[in-house]
Amino acid sequence: MSAGEVAVINVTRKAVLAARAAVADTPRSRRRGLLGTEVLEDGRGLVIVPCRQVHTFGMRYAIDVVFVDRRMRVLRVVKAMRPCRLGALVLRAAAAIELPPGKAAATGTAPGDMLEIVACHPCGAEGARV
Repeated sequence: MSAGEVAVINVTRKAVLAARAAVADTPRSRRRGLLGTEVLEDGRGLVIVPCRQVHTFGMRYAIDVVFVDRRMRVLRVVKAMRPCRLGALVLRAAAAIELPPGKAAATGTAPGDMLEIVACHPCGAEGARV
């Protein structure tokens, strides 16, 4: 995974999807994803770049998945994707954001919303846009 973490913000809804999300941007980190984790805590997430499809094989819990295009516009929201599933291919997606189940509904995130990814500094403060 990339060094550091990012925050994922729904600018349209003025809501934080993930205060601290890891970034999977290498072949190895994308393959690993959330495998081996017991739970995805509220406020956490995983940004997978590039990504047009996800699966939950080998996972132990459900996740919400938000697919975005290159402009960070939400294309599709998958709510509570259960373990051992293969998701639909989202052809125009540039990235997928995996979140705790219920987070998309709690924030009202829907297709057409604009998201923003902001770098997190080690001290916990949010920094420059990514």
